[in-house]
Amino acid sequence: MAKDAETLYGERLKRYTTAMRNGKPDMIPIRPFVAEFTAKYAGYNCQQVTQDYNMAFEAAVKCAADFDWDAVVANMVYVWAGITQAAGLKYYAVPGVDLDVDTGFQYREPPEGKAFMQPDEYDALIADPTGFLFNVWLPRVSTDAVAPGETNTFRNNMSFLKGGMAMMNYFTAFGPQIARLKNECGTVSAIAGILKAPLDILGDKLRGYIGLCMDLLERPDKVLAACEALMPHLTSVALSGADPDKNVPVGLWMHRGCVPFVSHEHFERIYWPTLKPIIQEINKAGHQVLFYAEGNWNHHLDSFAELADGSIVYHVDNADIFEVHKKLGDKFCLSGGVPNYLLGYGTEDEVRQVCRKIIDGVAKDGGYIMDASAIVQNDAKVENIRAMTEFTREYGVY
Repeated sequence: MAKDAETLYGERLKRYTTAMRNGKPDMIPIRPFVAEFTAKYAGYNCQQVTQDYNMAFEAAVKCAADFDWDAVVANMVYVWAGITQAAGLKYYAVPGVDLDVDTGFQYREPPEGKAFMQPDEYDALIADPTGFLFNVWLPRVSTDAVAPGETNTFRNNMSFLKGGMAMMNYFTAFGPQIARLKNECGTVSAIAGILKAPLDILGDKLRGYIGLCMDLLERPDKVLAACEALMPHLTSVALSGADPDKNVPVGLWMHRGCVPFVSHEHFERIYWPTLKPIIQEINKAGHQVLFYAEGNWNHHLDSFAELADGSIVYHVDNADIFEVHKKLGDKFCLSGGVPNYLLGYGTEDEVRQVCRKIIDGVAKDGGYIMDASAIVQNDAKVENIRAMTEFTREYGVY
């Protein structure tokens, strides 16, 4: 007899949390971070799920109902164009407006010399991060917002009105969406809260990657001071959105703080000293952090091993998951490792073979969650996602 959603949810939550605490559940949890794949499966294109978050929500629910997954993100197509277009944000390219309807949203790197923060503005950011972002950064990243002292406009007023309404509309919709996943599908919402490293904030949203690299060479002390100034703000944002029940982790999206994007010296001097205390503070409050290590962070595994046992879940993208397991497997739960190119261009048998190899190599003692290496977009084959799911269910029983 089929289990009801409440029973499924209880089993899946226990399975997921047991693995994240580096324990051995009844079977390996499955938690794919599916984004535009959900649109493809539900019969939508990328434009639809980016422009209408209700379609994105429906697609996520359909996947959760049809696949035997333990946890998913309530909506991994996290950019809703209703906000980005209402606020006139320049740094996102959205499908159906700037891109083809079947291409997922893209981040626009600011051109060299036109970064949203200039190299001589570090002191202003350090002195008042919130004031700098509101008064200087926002007018530069928005087509409509005007800077203090400039002539006010109707479009400026409407950008704040529309943007504020859109944000309230979107973010208050996540509670009911998470409840739907639980009550209709018996599926756990995989993460709660969001975090980025201070150095990644500088590179992603303020100086651009080229500007940040120049600053690391020409003004590293300013970069360090800016990262230190951002630390309490990023900690507060992470904790404000964290799971009040302390079951699921805060998501940390790790971008360009690793070798070869920055040197070992800059990682050791700036990136890690301004991220590690944030992780420790979040852990002190009783929460785990999901290290979503995009790219290859194997050069820095010894640094991550400095963290308290069980304080993080470590997600493996392009790195060697077996090397990660040797370094971190005794301390933290691991997830991922199934290459996205394989899910998009491989065969079902090839997917099963890789899943078997990962399970045999890193999951025998628990502390592993099945997932693709990176966020799953609409190039993944449905049959390969199903093969990953079904093989893990059959072979991943303890």
